[in-house]
Amino acid sequence: MNSKFRGVGPALITPFKKDLSIDFEALKGLLEHTAKGSDYFVVQGTTGESATTTFEEKQEILNFVKANNPKQLPIVFGVGGNNTAAVLDFLDKIDLSGVDAILSASPHYNKPSQEGIYQHYVAIADKSPVPVILYNVPGRTASNLTAATTLRLAAHPNIIGIKEASGNLEQCMHIASKKPDDFLLISGDDLLTNSLIAMGAVGVISVLANPFPETFAAMVQKALNGDFAGSSKELFKLIEINPTMYEESNPVGAKEALKQQGVCDNYVRMPLLPATEQLSGKIAVGIKAFDLK
Repeated sequence: MNSKFRGVGPALITPFKKDLSIDFEALKGLLEHTAKGSDYFVVQGTTGESATTTFEEKQEILNFVKANNPKQLPIVFGVGGNNTAAVLDFLDKIDLSGVDAILSASPHYNKPSQEGIYQHYVAIADKSPVPVILYNVPGRTASNLTAATTLRLAAHPNIIGIKEASGNLEQCMHIASKKPDDFLLISGDDLLTNSLIAMGAVGVISVLANPFPETFAAMVQKALNGDFAGSSKELFKLIEINPTMYEESNPVGAKEALKQQGVCDNYVRMPLLPATEQLSGKIAVGIKAFDLK
């Protein structure tokens, strides 16, 4: 099993300045902050606002993370889209040197058949110079990558795992019970991570690990060590603040929490908007109530 991706991989936000250019100084601070509880970094996933960053910015962000990786952690890079040909073209052009795997979300909006999803991923896996981690997030893509299709894709030699964010534990159980031993089941839902680890997941790609890396890492490591009672105590600290991360869409909540911690500002690119005063207040209460860090 690929141990590089065991534990916590924060889906890193992309800090912006007021003019919405990339704040690389803040990004360096974010890397240092999240490294306190991370086992690998996920760069330019959807939490990194990859939908609104240009090709040149994506390459700049990746290069910066490689050059400022405080613990030399493995790197997963987001590569996906709903135009298969465009994704393949992107793979031809992007420099993935120093990247350990790519994370690719199931095609959004088009709502392809399961066979269409399967062929999309096979084309990406055949082209990618590094291993591929599937990403199933029906709440954003409007289609579900079923357990049957996931298991079919698991046979591809360049597809090494899946970030499962369907919220469907029964579907995850089907994957866990029938997957190859070396195929990684990774939680994509922060609060279901304990449950998924109990059925064989190796960890999580997380939003909460941006503002709260130490609390979140304690939760995950205890679960991986079989201490589910201790893990649940850490989990219960997070259940009140977790909904605020998504109340005004991700990564609005995470950026507001990071702002309150002095890590970066809370600017996001349109059509997203910074957190409202109401949301900011909720996040402040949640951080203070449980001493989250």
